[in-house]
Amino acid sequence: MQLRAIPAFADNYIWMLSDDDGNALIVDPGAATPVEAALSAQQLRLRTILITHHHADHIGGLQALVARHHPVVYAPDDARIPGNWQRVSHGNTLTLATPALNAAVLALPGHTRSHVAYHLAPWLFCGDALFSLGCGRLFEGTPEDLLLSMQRIAALAPDTLICAAHEYTLANAAFALSVEPGNATLRARQTQVRSLRARGAPSLPVPLAEECASNPFLRWDAPAVRAWCGARDTGTASPAACLGALRAAKDEFHA
Repeated sequence: MQLRAIPAFADNYIWMLSDDDGNALIVDPGAATPVEAALSAQQLRLRTILITHHHADHIGGLQALVARHHPVVYAPDDARIPGNWQRVSHGNTLTLATPALNAAVLALPGHTRSHVAYHLAPWLFCGDALFSLGCGRLFEGTPEDLLLSMQRIAALAPDTLICAAHEYTLANAAFALSVEPGNATLRARQTQVRSLRARGAPSLPVPLAEECASNPFLRWDAPAVRAWCGARDTGTASPAACLGALRAAKDEFHA
């Protein structure tokens, strides 16, 4: 399988997997035009589309791609993703025909109430639930939802490759360092990403093990993160409350 990150809008990635027979799978096509360009350039046939959640920058190109290519579409059971698609929920295992892959569905609520991710080992297509060194805003969920989602991701194999939907890593690094300024792994990641972005390369995918060592939203039990939470509010003793405090602080953070 070959993995490609197709840039879209200002900072989105539309992920593409393709096999040696020219079959392609697309994740979260927010726009059709960059997908069509990538398919044409590689002479690929679009067979499957995976949708993580309903936001327009993740489904905006869906109808046009379906009308032209007639792929099989998998999406969470949410009326805000209109269409007669195959609906998925937590714990489902999908057997994809083309490309021939198995996908495990994880419900990752928080950013939206029906957000899902697709684990096609070694890749995790996690939409806006998790970013490198950060996570998505809690538009519809609670800190308890966020904790559940982070726990589900953290339980995956350390070599899982995180394929998030946005290039937010450098901005996220600035906030993460305000939480854990002494984290050497985090500082090394920041340096690495600066180099990648300077030459126009994506900062993703990234191994889960690296995220668990540097992303504060996966480090709710790390002493430095707990100390950061405790210094701000005596009500942040629980992991969910700590994550809620982190997310609220990130919402207001300016480097």
